[in-house]
Amino acid sequence: MKEMHKVKWLKEPEKHDYAAAYSYLSLIYKPGMSKKLVKELQDADLESFKAKDIFRASALPLLGISNYHVEQYYAKLTHSEKISPILLVRDTAHGRVVIADGYHRLCAVYAIDEDANIPCKIV
Repeated sequence: MKEMHKVKWLKEPEKHDYAAAYSYLSLIYKPGMSKKLVKELQDADLESFKAKDIFRASALPLLGISNYHVEQYYAKLTHSEKISPILLVRDTAHGRVVIADGYHRLCAVYAIDEDANIPCKIV
């Protein structure tokens, strides 16, 4: 049985999270739309969704803790370090959620507790 750890979160995403979200979103959307989405994310309030539901909505595969970045976040979590909320974009045209930033954090939290509530900004 897994040892349970309480996940600690920062109150807001860090500035570099928005830059990372823009970089990723620019691969999917035109730069003007990506910029608009990031601005909306910055202005959005925090919401909370279960880790397992975010994965289902994103249709992305779960990365295990053998992934370098997931392992780094998992280590932070097991040492009670705070991590940044994730950034999500609703892609209604494709019926899914785009994880604009925080995929590795989400995988690390899921490894601890798939029912964990994940603070996120979603637009």
